[in-house]
This record gives sequence, C-alpha cells and structure tokens, in this order.
Amino acid sequence: MDTSFKTEIALGHMLTAKPRTDGASPLYFQNFWINENVAYNGNTHGFLPFGFSGVTVNRSGDNQSTQLALPNNSLSRSWASTLVDGSWVVLVDMLMLNPDNKADYRVLSSYAGQVAGAIWSDAELRLEISSVIDAVGGDVPRRRITEDVFGPLPTTAQVRLS
Repeated sequence: MDTSFKTEIALGHMLTAKPRTDGASPLYFQNFWINENVAYNGNTHGFLPFGFSGVTVNRSGDNQSTQLALPNNSLSRSWASTLVDGSWVVLVDMLMLNPDNKADYRVLSSYAGQVAGAIWSDAELRLEISSVIDAVGGDVPRRRITEDVFGPLPTTAQVRLS
C-alpha cells in the first residue's frame, strides 16, 4: 500500500474593512500565515487571528448575518468599537490556499457586509456583520436616533401619538 499519497486542503480568509466616512484608511488582514504579511489584490494583509462564520442564503435571497470572532482583549475591543461606531463595510474572501506558496490560491467565495454590532464574553469578541443586500433584516442604512436626526427626544416612556 502506498502511504506517500497525502491530501491537504488549506482554507484561509482575506479581510478588508473599509470606513463609510472619509479620513480613515482601510484595514487589511488575513488569518492563515501567522505573523506574516501577504500581498493580495494589490494590498498588504497583515495577520489577525479571526474566525468567520454564518454565511447562509435561502431561496428567497435573504442573507443571515455573519460573524467575525476575535480574541477578547483591549486591542480587539478598541478596534471593534471603531468598526461598530463607524458602520464600517467588511469584505471577506474565503480562499483555498497552497501553504507553501502565498501567490497560489483560489477564491471560493466572497462576502460583503456592514458591521452592525459587537458581543463579547470573557474569551472572545464577535462582530456581527449584516448583509448589505438585505436592507430589511440588516437595517441598512444603519442610523442612530439622536436629536440631530430626530429632533427633541422625549424624556419619558409615556409618549402618546394623537
């Protein structure tokens, strides 16, 4: 029996986070080559330990939200706060990779969404990414009720519409 035959499939993600406002620079990360930078689509993607999950699409075209999972530390909380407050757009490409050659890959899927919220526990931080094409479920464009948008806000829950 020939035991030299070996099958390996390596999967990784390329993450691009783009601000919705001017002034901030896009962020580029990958989650496969530890402590290394990788050239991808004309940009340098640094290493960030993250997981990406939850992409589902049903027959009616509704997308469910996805999540980016990160370790919970002060750096990731600060970064997540920036992305949530600015409603950044996230692009994630899932790649089949050759671990020995960074330039040898095949794109399996791409996902674009808007950062809609963050949840954290003792060990992890999860960014919720809502689909940009599901305006009803994802509440796009995402807005906050402020006095600038809404006018004077009530100071009581006893509000009556007449």
